[in-house]
Amino acid sequence: MSFTEPQQFSSLENALTSLFGNDIKIIRTDRVAGGDINQAYRLSLNDGTCIFMKSNTKENASFFTAEAAGLNAIAHTKAIGTPRILGSGVDDDKRCSFLLLEFITAKNRISNYWEIFAKELAAMHQAETAGFVTEGIYGFSHDNYIGAKNQTNSVQDNWVSFFRDCRLKPQFKSAAGYFDKADLKNIDRLLEQIDDILVEPKHPSLLHGDLWSGNVITGNDGKAWLIDPAVYVGHAEADIAMTELFGGFPPAFYAAYREAAPLQPGYDCRRDLYNLYHLLNHLNLFGRSYLSSVKRVVEKYSR
Repeated sequence: MSFTEPQQFSSLENALTSLFGNDIKIIRTDRVAGGDINQAYRLSLNDGTCIFMKSNTKENASFFTAEAAGLNAIAHTKAIGTPRILGSGVDDDKRCSFLLLEFITAKNRISNYWEIFAKELAAMHQAETAGFVTEGIYGFSHDNYIGAKNQTNSVQDNWVSFFRDCRLKPQFKSAAGYFDKADLKNIDRLLEQIDDILVEPKHPSLLHGDLWSGNVITGNDGKAWLIDPAVYVGHAEADIAMTELFGGFPPAFYAAYREAAPLQPGYDCRRDLYNLYHLLNHLNLFGRSYLSSVKRVVEKYSR
């Protein structure tokens, strides 16, 4: 599989003229509601085209190169929809970094929306992954972000080791100030026992990495599309676990996914450990309101 990085531009003007021609102009800029990390805009061009732009400071340009690489990886599987990437860059004059994407217009969902989403997600999880990782099996070509926090994707040949070393350990290190001596003993015990809890997958999968309902939208074809990825190659059940953390998807989604890609026995016993990563990330990003949830999971798996 050929995997190439999305195009980079030296300014917003350079991006627009390269993409649409020398006569292109922005005739209207509208703020769009979105996440809490970036500013989002709808850019209306003089040829009738509308594009979606995310913007941040120049110093945070890596947010957009990482997001573009993640969307590009998902698109390369040819399994499920994502907004088309137009490019990213840094504009020194405007003192900002930016990411340009296809603009999504609101459309009605197709029939069997959740079942089709499940089957397409399963197909993504079953796609070839060798092009995303060099000299190993699990990880990604470079580090990226989970929300606003760095996500380590150092390549490893063992999934359980990758999840321990690149997912749980960095989050526990960042959250160390929240834990007392008893907590730290439980954490050490959990990390020592993780080989007895998690299992190696039947095959590696490209994961969205932050798969909750807010990162699934209805695309221009009426089907479910993925946005705001935190991609890496790992165990597909880590993605499925994340879908169940904050409310979950309808039962039809899970039934269709399990039909297309049956989960390995014991998934229900591993789910909370996978979601510990996201609870720790929320603890580190948003504070101690997530501490009790983290401690409950740690205690559950450190007995």
